[in-house]
Amino acid sequence: MDKSGIIKPVLDASYPMISHGKGIYLYDTDGKRYIDGSSGAITANIGHGVEEIADAMEKQAKQIAFVYRSHFTSAPAERLANKLASLAPGNLNWTFFVNSGSEATETALKVAIQYFQEQGIRTKTKIISRWTSYHGITLGALSMSGHALRRERFSALLEDFPAVAAPYCYHCPLKKTYPGCGLACGNDLERAIQEIGAENIAAFIFEPIVGAAGGAVTPPPGYYEKIKEICDRHNILTIADEVMTGMGRTGKMFAVEHWGIEPDIMTLGKGMSAGYTPMAATMVSDRIINVIRKGSKIVMSGHTFSANPLSAAVCGEVIDYMEKHELVRNAEEQGKKLMASLQDLQKKYPIIGEVRGKGLLCGLELVSDLPTRVPFSATHRVGETLISLCFKNGLVIYPAFGGVTGFEGDSVLISPPLTITSFQIYEMLRILEESMEELMNGLVSAGILVHKATS
Repeated sequence: MDKSGIIKPVLDASYPMISHGKGIYLYDTDGKRYIDGSSGAITANIGHGVEEIADAMEKQAKQIAFVYRSHFTSAPAERLANKLASLAPGNLNWTFFVNSGSEATETALKVAIQYFQEQGIRTKTKIISRWTSYHGITLGALSMSGHALRRERFSALLEDFPAVAAPYCYHCPLKKTYPGCGLACGNDLERAIQEIGAENIAAFIFEPIVGAAGGAVTPPPGYYEKIKEICDRHNILTIADEVMTGMGRTGKMFAVEHWGIEPDIMTLGKGMSAGYTPMAATMVSDRIINVIRKGSKIVMSGHTFSANPLSAAVCGEVIDYMEKHELVRNAEEQGKKLMASLQDLQKKYPIIGEVRGKGLLCGLELVSDLPTRVPFSATHRVGETLISLCFKNGLVIYPAFGGVTGFEGDSVLISPPLTITSFQIYEMLRILEESMEELMNGLVSAGILVHKATS
């Protein structure tokens, strides 16, 4: 193809043309095979080319592909909402369907503020969040994101919602060490509430495991229990952003289940459709809906394609497929094998500072000096180089840069489809190790490192 009118991620970069996918594998038009080691953007949870999904899509398209939500409801949308309610923790029984994770978190923001407005409380307009977080690229979602790299260009347009230290034990922003810290990162929420005033705060939003901003940063035990207690005490809603972590990715259907907490609002996306259609969701608890029902009776949000019947039918079939093939259990079991394999790799390559995550959401953090945990300079582009080497060798992995200082910090996500087998994990790790070897040799040759692999 001589000319392209697509605005690509890097305008003058060359991208291979995709041909097709099957399972965990992708194939370009030159016949090269890639292992999808990141499920695209941590999205293709059930793998590629699943015929049952294509069949459901065709069947629904022949019946009705689109109606507007103000005119009709549809059986696929009703079924999907009921299914999600049966799976979700607590009383998250109500779902507002949107098209992307950014829209889902922005809808959560609006619902939280409206909940208090309906009670005559109009001062609660702030949604506080953590640094080293990412909740989406629209302006409302980006305002809630503590991702300095992505905020920088639009900072004049954004609200200053990030206010709390992330539970990032490997690089504790409070310079403390768990468990002697007494969960200082949790106490930092109390500090922020005192400074801002609980009367001004509608909700606290969090990723159960930090994804693109930190590379599977996982909080220490007891953190979320403390967060929930603090928020409940101050009449502040909790919003769990499960766009990346939800739908089985971490070895539980929803990541909050690892800590036994029940959020007031929860956002979903990515794995809910497994990439077969653009769809996301904001789930809301009974108590929030009951307040709105007694008041305006209208959730002030909406999109042309909300609750689209074609997309809803696809998502319902994705969940059925996950349950039929026990993919949440497989994510837990294969996740343990993947984590153990990555830890073995860590012993061999001293630039791997930490291996972390849960289930099949695993992160590697690369450091220039293991004892001091000092990150590489952003100018060295170490994480980008590893991703490029993996891609050249037939493995797709996902970037998670800037987590340490906001601009420095090289982490990557290893998050294959939940269908992956033990042999495929071995196959994936072989390519990752080959790429790590090339990276190490390149860093030594460039004088960035003086040491090589330990074996």
